[in-house]
Amino acid sequence: MPPTKKMSSTLTETSDASWDTDVLGSDQPVLVDFWASWCGPCRTFAPVFEKVSEVNPDAVFAKIDTEAEQQLAGALGIQSIPTLMAFRDGILVFSQPGALPESAFADLVEKVGELDMDEVRAAIAAQQAAEAPAQ
Repeated sequence: MPPTKKMSSTLTETSDASWDTDVLGSDQPVLVDFWASWCGPCRTFAPVFEKVSEVNPDAVFAKIDTEAEQQLAGALGIQSIPTLMAFRDGILVFSQPGALPESAFADLVEKVGELDMDEVRAAIAAQQAAEAPAQ
């Protein structure tokens, strides 16, 4: 399988080899569906993921087959599928196992797109400062 395979005009099949480019390097919001072909809830969520992707051209929708990409799924701590992750500017802003209903997923895509990333970075820096050992 090539590193990145276009599944439709809106969906991309992403792999470990293309993770940095497709997800972390994107200047658009990125929604990632971790799935496997044997997973019933994954098959149920797939049409929802595709439908929402079709009406959100300003976001990247990537699918990662956890069977084919076990190392990537493990590195990201995927323990159940489907798992949905959202990234902005290479920063993980949402992660949740389980399929979402279409309206909730569409709302999530909108909210991820509206995030003030300067505020997100400031919150991350404040959290890291609070967790850093005093010297």
